[in-house]
Amino acid sequence: MPAEGYSLTRRGASALIMTLLGTALLPAGALAARGRLGPGRPFSHEVLASRARALAARPYVAPPASPNAVSDYDEMVKLTYGEAEAIAGHVRLFPASKAIAPHAVTMHILEAGMAREIVDTSRLFRGGKDADASGFRVMDADGHSDWMAYIGASYFRSSGSRDQYGLSARGIAIDTGLPTGEEFPAFREFWIEQLGETRLRIHALLDGPSLTGAYVFDCMKGDRGVVQDVTASLFFRRDIRQLGIAPASSMFWYDQSGRRGDWRPEIHDSDGLAIQSGNGERVWRPLENPEGARLSAFRADDCRGFGLIQRDQNFDHYQDDGVFYDRRPSLWAEPRGDWGAGAVMLYEMPTDGETLDNIAMFWCGDEPAKAGGSRDVAYRLTWTSNDPSADAAARCVDLFEGPAGIPGAAAIEGGRKFVFDFVGPGLAGLDRSSGVEAATNLPAEALISAHAYPVVGQENRWRAMLDVRPGATAQKEFRLYLKRGDAALSETVIKVLKS
Repeated sequence: MPAEGYSLTRRGASALIMTLLGTALLPAGALAARGRLGPGRPFSHEVLASRARALAARPYVAPPASPNAVSDYDEMVKLTYGEAEAIAGHVRLFPASKAIAPHAVTMHILEAGMAREIVDTSRLFRGGKDADASGFRVMDADGHSDWMAYIGASYFRSSGSRDQYGLSARGIAIDTGLPTGEEFPAFREFWIEQLGETRLRIHALLDGPSLTGAYVFDCMKGDRGVVQDVTASLFFRRDIRQLGIAPASSMFWYDQSGRRGDWRPEIHDSDGLAIQSGNGERVWRPLENPEGARLSAFRADDCRGFGLIQRDQNFDHYQDDGVFYDRRPSLWAEPRGDWGAGAVMLYEMPTDGETLDNIAMFWCGDEPAKAGGSRDVAYRLTWTSNDPSADAAARCVDLFEGPAGIPGAAAIEGGRKFVFDFVGPGLAGLDRSSGVEAATNLPAEALISAHAYPVVGQENRWRAMLDVRPGATAQKEFRLYLKRGDAALSETVIKVLKS
């Protein structure tokens, strides 16, 4: 799933973002005084959208690789960290790199509706070395760490509420998971407008073989994480079979229910996909490291929200004191306006390590994207460690698997045990006599037994335990939730069923 020119490893990315040194912050006026900026030109989203529309009417021209791209990752790190100038208040540039992002991007500073291109990027990097820009990162006010970064194709990400990078978002996803192959449009130009110590507005021009786009990201950092209000005007050069809106990429190797591939108990940036459908149903789909690549669709008409969530934030479950998987943020997307009929898509690829993303998610509408057409979309992205999918309904917080049957007795031949733990305020005050049941869509011939009961000594925590014969049904997955009478007490868990 990585785009061409976006081969930065996940451990390398963590080091690249987190090992920051001091930064000299300069206002746009200082850059202008040094001859770094071109003349001012009026700018607005409407101006950018008109340009994107005109660009889509012309044949696509792939950008050349930067002649000044640094040769390798280590050299990029040397140029990125240490004393260097900043732009637009608290923004610093990434240099183009043959190993990571080989194409130069054009950078502009936007103030009071006037855009000025950075025409001279020399000495904007550590040591004063000349290089082209390939992206940027947004620094904290003290200049010792960053909380947002844009680099490579249309990728960007935030460190959330616990100052730890993890999963990435993208401007758009085209044909992700399809046998025809995936396309990676890229942000070619940025306009940066610093609005305060913890707020900025980013405009971006997207270009690719199948479409162009004019984007606005209104970004705010707060105590509970980072919020980005995204507006995009898309213009289609050609028919697009699968247009992915608000896409994200993550990594899932294994968790407590799978086979370990390392001494650490769990390794993942996200452990599940959460969806809030227009009908009010909340869905939780635990992520899998499959034997083969697969694309799953979850109906989500008039979708209210969806995201890749890192629910497990217990350090003891990871034991990683280097890249801290327990601190990785979740990413929640909330549609603005009426997105209509469509589905949330989940793409999973097999992996035997933690260095590359193998998970993707996005929303795909039923309305086709046709050549010559256009589409406006708006949504909010929230990067946080406070589970944005939580509400009064109980959430699935743990999942375990093992042989079917009673512990200490012979296992049931052909059977598999699935254990789901739910936590939530809606379970308060309920006990074994309250009539709580584990509801599932498994057929009778596949379901050996199903039980639900409160976990002893754990507040508002219930356990659903199923013994299943996978070979007795053709279903590829099954649904499970807690209910009391006709009322659902929990979200619906969708679990892959392996025969």
